[in-house]
Amino acid sequence: VQLVESGGAVVQTGSSLRLSCATSGFTFDDYTIAWFRQAPGKEREGLACIGISEGRTYYAEPAKGRFSISRDFTKRSVYLHMNNLGPDDTAIYYCAATLRYPFEDVLGPLAVEYEAWGQGTQVTVSS
Repeated sequence: VQLVESGGAVVQTGSSLRLSCATSGFTFDDYTIAWFRQAPGKEREGLACIGISEGRTYYAEPAKGRFSISRDFTKRSVYLHMNNLGPDDTAIYYCAATLRYPFEDVLGPLAVEYEAWGQGTQVTVSS
């Protein structure tokens, strides 16, 4: 299982950005892919996830209203579209994959164990 993030950049407040997570080495349809981020000195937080097969999505509070997650079967990729970025969005963004179906988990879909992780892509938002 291999996940490779890209699309991170230095942008100004109010900008939009699209992050990509390219996948290989597994049956794309079988997985749920999620986006997480970790800011300096803070714990990692989950943002959103998508069940590849059915397209079901879940958004955590930091992502609601500004971020959207999507997938492309032909490119075996998952995207995180981010709008109206601010300095608090500065972080390393990671995508992760799980074979589990996390949407019925009592702790929430982003609290389950994700078996595979990418190396991350840096997003810096200047004020």
